[in-house]
Amino acid sequence: MEETNDLNRRKFFGKLGAGTLAMMAANTIPAYSIHSSLDKGKLAVLGGEPIRKNKAWPAWPQVTEKMLNAMADTTRSAKWSRISLKDGNVDTFEKAYAQLIGTKYCVGTGSGTQALATCVEALGIEPGDEVITSPYTDMGTVSAIITSRALPVLADLHADSYQIDPEDVERKITPHTKAIIPVYLGGLACDMDRIMAIAKKHNLKVIEDACQGHLAGYKGKKLGTIGDLGCFSFQASKGIACGEGGAVVGNDFDLMEQCFTVQNHGTARNGKHVTIGPKYRMNEFEGAILMAQLDGVRERFELRNANADYLNAKLKDFPGLVPQRRYEGTENGGLYIYALAYHKEHFNNADRSKFLKAIQAEGIGFTGYIPNGLHREPWVDHLTGLRSYKKMYSTARLKTFKEQMVLPQCDIASSRMVSLWASGPLLGSRQDMDNIIDAIMKVYDHRDKLSEI
Repeated sequence: MEETNDLNRRKFFGKLGAGTLAMMAANTIPAYSIHSSLDKGKLAVLGGEPIRKNKAWPAWPQVTEKMLNAMADTTRSAKWSRISLKDGNVDTFEKAYAQLIGTKYCVGTGSGTQALATCVEALGIEPGDEVITSPYTDMGTVSAIITSRALPVLADLHADSYQIDPEDVERKITPHTKAIIPVYLGGLACDMDRIMAIAKKHNLKVIEDACQGHLAGYKGKKLGTIGDLGCFSFQASKGIACGEGGAVVGNDFDLMEQCFTVQNHGTARNGKHVTIGPKYRMNEFEGAILMAQLDGVRERFELRNANADYLNAKLKDFPGLVPQRRYEGTENGGLYIYALAYHKEHFNNADRSKFLKAIQAEGIGFTGYIPNGLHREPWVDHLTGLRSYKKMYSTARLKTFKEQMVLPQCDIASSRMVSLWASGPLLGSRQDMDNIIDAIMKVYDHRDKLSEI
């Protein structure tokens, strides 16, 4: 067997890069405790003792007295809708979040999907238009495009970053393309310099799906502030959470007022009914939870990033699990998930499902995340069979649309992703992070047993 397929723990750390070793020597990252996983016994999935036994991960979301008091105060006020009062919880949160992200304006919505749909409508995108986005995302991204009866065109990924490939974006542009929606999977930046250059060249709008990217930075800017509009989610699992909830941010006053009007069922702030729009308003309870949660948001963000950096350094040069690629200029991440690529050739060609069963039994909650790209879901056939879409788009265009649902890099990415939900677990201690590494190395050292699972 080749050296790369026969790494033991000591050899693995002997292969660490000079930069990582220098960080360890400087105590930036504590030196890893090298020991044989044979001391741990056999794999837990095969009857051995798990690395983590009866040990909980940090809870998320975290409930505080401040939240409970804010909810109680809101309940007692009997002012539960944002239109019932001025400068209430939602108004206050919008101002605070805009300041946190670094934009002039923010409009709260009922979800991240609603934020995206608001932007598509506010930009005047309509039937017959096309919007290019990622196939590896929550269905909400595509749903936001369909809501305005535009055509959601999917571009392939860079398989090592899980982010949209700018070159394939440019190949998919037609005379009907109006916008690009880059998706920051895992809360890390896409190749935004290239995407913005393409948008400028073809006179396209950019709506950033930063639903997972709270506070993340790219070349001196926060995600959500690079394009024309940025969208965020505050769904219960996100790093800033209120159950559901979302926000649109931007610096263009007129455009942001249009976003407000669209999400307010087409009614402007002056009460005039001026355009098409659903009711996507954030309510006062959501605003109360969010305002109460902003205390400590930066500290939690920094801790998640410090723990992700620690894991990345520990796994540097380990070929079996490769951390999500970061583009040049990426400063940090929103870290909704901590993502890695599983390379089975370094685990005795064991299927990813066997690796996941083994490491889950060790007490580490790795999963495969989104099972496949949206190009492999039934909505594609449903959409192209709708009478409305057949009226709005030619038979030839819909045929090409379906033919372009061959996205091999997305298939590779989805088939090998291993992810750890990060909102809670990456708030853990260094011992918790070492447990993750211990479990990975234990499974690796016993990779010849994975076929028995």
